[in-house]
Amino acid sequence: MLNKQLLLTALAPAIWGTTYLVTTEFLPPDRPLLAAVIRALPAGLLLVALTRRLPKGDWWWRSLVLGTLNIGAFLALLFVAAYRLPGGVAATLGALQPLLVAGLSTGLLGERLTRRTVLAGVAGVAGVSLLVLQSSARLDAIGVAAAAGGAVVMATGVVLSKRWTSPAPLLATTGWQLVAGGLVLVPVALAVEGAPPASLSGANLAGYAYLALIGAALAYALWFRGIRALSATHVTFLGLLSPVVATLLGWLALGQRLTPWQLLGAAIVLAAVVAAQRPALLRTGADNYQPLTTPHRATESEMV
Repeated sequence: MLNKQLLLTALAPAIWGTTYLVTTEFLPPDRPLLAAVIRALPAGLLLVALTRRLPKGDWWWRSLVLGTLNIGAFLALLFVAAYRLPGGVAATLGALQPLLVAGLSTGLLGERLTRRTVLAGVAGVAGVSLLVLQSSARLDAIGVAAAAGGAVVMATGVVLSKRWTSPAPLLATTGWQLVAGGLVLVPVALAVEGAPPASLSGANLAGYAYLALIGAALAYALWFRGIRALSATHVTFLGLLSPVVATLLGWLALGQRLTPWQLLGAAIVLAAVVAAQRPALLRTGADNYQPLTTPHRATESEMV
């Protein structure tokens, strides 16, 4: 039976797949780091204000570490890669993230690395490359390093988010990470792009509002909720849905052409996601998946 938790978590990368459309159609050009700051910091402050909770003890530095990995460093590296590489190259390198999470999870979370996971990860990379990679794509050393670094820091952030379970409400911990990530990005944005524009259009404000409220506050809350409840490896495979959504929106909203190779790539990506989620899609018969309704076993797995 299809797992409701997986569907809710899958909404996060689907929402992130709309970022390209919103950025190109609504935001001012050449301000990617400003977009990252506005996406993270206001959303985090809003969640902290709503929950009225601040970190305690170790969670001050843990929030900084997680916010830097999941948001601050990741978004900075993502936008560097986007500017120095064709989008297809950056997305293909980013598709390595499930394999990285699966490897890190074996050491930090005690999860078993299965052949199915490895094959699904390889298929996911192949599918994304067919979906978005063009034969004319050029490589740039800094761009490649940024894209690979983004995949590494996000993978590390996902695994540590699973290992460090906060006793605070989900929205509070999401807000802490967004604030931390936004604060890390502020000096970088000022140094690279300078002061924000003196004036913004209504379309700019609408785009920034969407990225902050939907693309950050809602999407990250769903993402971290999924990490709390599901296997880190299962969750990160859902991230492969982002380039699929971005490509479909380009076809539907921007009139971009879809080739047979892209359709094949999308099919391979979806098959890889489903194959990786198989233990969570079935009520029974899973080798290493513990359902949420078994609190005793779930607690033991979290202690590994």
